Amino acid sequence: MTNSPASDTGGIAARQRHARAVDRNDFREAMSRLGAAVHIATTDGAAGRGGTTVSAVTSVSDAPPTVLVCVNRQARINGVIKANGSFAINTLPADAEPLSDAFAGKGDLSFDERFALAEWTRLVTGAPILQGARVALDCRVTEISEIGTHSVVFGEIVAIRLGERGPALIYLDRTYHRI
Repeated sequence: MTNSPASDTGGIAARQRHARAVDRNDFREAMSRLGAAVHIATTDGAAGRGGTTVSAVTSVSDAPPTVLVCVNRQARINGVIKANGSFAINTLPADAEPLSDAFAGKGDLSFDERFALAEWTRLVTGAPILQGARVALDCRVTEISEIGTHSVVFGEIVAIRLGERGPALIYLDRTYHRI
């Protein structure tokens, strides 16, 4: 009798215990070679307003519509999203590189100074929605998992704003690209 990978939990666990950890720098280099759309995650509420540039955003389910975003546990916005219980994902158009840089922390701008660089609106949760976003997803936090250096924040989408189609801002090989 042969074991399928799903039923071979004892063998997998044994191999995992003996596996050598992947070098952090090798991992970071490998991840830099995966192209990703550039987004600004925003939040607003009793804990305050905040935003940060993110690329780790993924669709999870369409029933209910759910996405996840990974936020560094050391980032100021991490606790603000958790306390507010909501966030928005604003997908950037190709010409938004300066806004992405500002929300990534370049220039050491305050949150108020970052938000002053663009026009914003709100949908259901009150999280800032970028007027020029290709798409904006307004989300209520449903679950949070702490994995290594990041919080994986799951959000049920409660409203969507579709922006203009056109070139998008992508991050690949540690630099911006427009497609």
